[in-house]
Amino acid sequence: MTQHDLNSSRAPEPVGPYPHAKRVGNLVFFSGVGPRKRGTKEIPGVTLGPDGRVASKDIEVQCRSCFDNLRTICDDTGVPWSALVDVTMFLTDMKNDFPVYNRIYAEYFAGPGNPNPTRTTLEILSLPTPIAVEVKAIAFLA
Repeated sequence: MTQHDLNSSRAPEPVGPYPHAKRVGNLVFFSGVGPRKRGTKEIPGVTLGPDGRVASKDIEVQCRSCFDNLRTICDDTGVPWSALVDVTMFLTDMKNDFPVYNRIYAEYFAGPGNPNPTRTTLEILSLPTPIAVEVKAIAFLA
């Protein structure tokens, strides 16, 4: 089966040697997408202290930025937002961040005009950069 790497010139650069997404047949697998901004070390919703550690975070800003980055990748690679069928979310603080994340998630994925994909949310110890949330998705192209 043919595979095609898909990349966006507007989404944040991957933090390793991988594409933004990969199409295999009718499926598109998105790599994990965080809230960073392309071409900078800026992470919306994160304030770092002098030691480089997270001093404060705004989970709402980070979630919106993750979902906006995912939408940018979809737009730039020709994958309709409505084609998303599965979303996996990674949170570093489930207890404190889940209620806000869940509300913001619903704005992007649930309700009229949104794809309403299946979803799994996991708490993990940390992510590769000083972020509190990351999204991974799968789309089906008919």
